Amino acid sequence: ILPALLHADEPSHVLLSGGTHSPFAPTFDYLDRVFCPLLRRMGASVSLSLSMVTGKPFAIEKIRAKRSRPGLLRQHLTCVLAAEKISGATVTGAELGSTSVTFVPGPIKGGAYQFAIGTAGSTCLVFQTILPALLHADEPSHVLLSGGTHNPFAPTFDYLHRVFCPLLRRMGASVSLSLRKPGFFPAGGGVWEAKIAPSQLVPLAIEETGQRVSQMVRAHIATLPFAIAQREVATALTLLNWPPECGQARTVKADGHGNVVIVEVGHVHVTEMFTGFGETRVSAEDVAARVVDEVREYLSAGAPVGPHLADQLLLPMALAGGGSFVTGALTEHARTNMDVTGKFLPVTFGVEQVDEKRWRVRVQS
Repeated sequence: ILPALLHADEPSHVLLSGGTHSPFAPTFDYLDRVFCPLLRRMGASVSLSLSMVTGKPFAIEKIRAKRSRPGLLRQHLTCVLAAEKISGATVTGAELGSTSVTFVPGPIKGGAYQFAIGTAGSTCLVFQTILPALLHADEPSHVLLSGGTHNPFAPTFDYLHRVFCPLLRRMGASVSLSLRKPGFFPAGGGVWEAKIAPSQLVPLAIEETGQRVSQMVRAHIATLPFAIAQREVATALTLLNWPPECGQARTVKADGHGNVVIVEVGHVHVTEMFTGFGETRVSAEDVAARVVDEVREYLSAGAPVGPHLADQLLLPMALAGGGSFVTGALTEHARTNMDVTGKFLPVTFGVEQVDEKRWRVRVQS
């Protein structure tokens, strides 16, 4: 019922009774701590981006209202402050713990910027919030970001660098990224830079993958035994039946412990990436196996665009005034993205089922 209530004509209060922690279904804790926070973050981030580009003000209330720590956390606050600085916005509620924010944008200004989260919060989310505005700026921009670069439940630097930005460049965007140092949760300390020039985006169609041209498993480890990364790579290669030369384990310098497993599958028309993170009391083999499950699901669907990339492509295609892609079943994040984008831009989103596992999304102005 959630998608329908998000489109209702008035607020809703729903009381449910029955199982809250059942096998083969999301638990209440998963919805409360993982799924719903991502929905809220998607709406706020896209709203900030589009508000700057269109000049339309907006307000958000009851931010994380039911959480143990309600209101803005540091990474959310950094997104708001970065948007405020870039667009000369008038903002209320831009402080830690604030449960409401109003944002009235001004003219977008390019130039040199530095944004530090101060924790391991995701710098990649900050980048994605300000990128659309800087593509519409009056001059090129150089942005230095510090904080988390490899965070669960957020795009990683590698994803932006290897998957997202190459597609943006095909749409006409002038954007390049460079990593100085990775930052893992909970220490943070990552540093990277982005160079962005004013660009006019053009529509892009991604209807098929094309022939496979590359496949790689990478495991990065920081201040932990190197054997962990080696076991992750070996497990993933075995499960995927890929040869040894498709694996790479390496030690990276970071401020604290960190471990990330990345599986990258490159095709002629699109590259996709799947990521897992080492966890306490979870074996290296299990971490790798979880990532492989995602890879297998993507490959079996035969759709060029995976679920996370589908979420990411909607906004740039809307700014370009058109585009299309074929993906698996759309996530609620994507549908929320469509809903928010439609409030700012004169675009429509069409979704049609291609077959049992694939859907085509069209963006039209």
